Amino acid sequence: MSNHENDIGTLVVGFFLGALVGAAMALLFAPQSGEETRDQIRQKSIELSEQAQDKAEETRAKAEAMLHDARHKFDEATEELQTRAKELQAQVEAMAKDVEDKLPTS
Repeated sequence: MSNHENDIGTLVVGFFLGALVGAAMALLFAPQSGEETRDQIRQKSIELSEQAQDKAEETRAKAEAMLHDARHKFDEATEELQTRAKELQAQVEAMAKDVEDKLPTS
């Protein structure tokens, strides 16, 4: 078990050492200056911000369209239910009148 733990520890240390060496090499041999890198990061952040705004506007437009459709369907369903309710009320009144007509009068 102790040998296995040493292997894992060596692997972890090697991984972090490799990452540090890689980062140092990237900084030493970077093809552009820090200012150019900052400009590039700034431009990319502006670009990503604009893309996020575009996606937000698209999503909002889709949500509004879905809300409009849902309201329209709700209104249609409400009208249909009101029509059916009136029809049922008329049927019940007609049935009540038939029953009333068939009752013997005293």
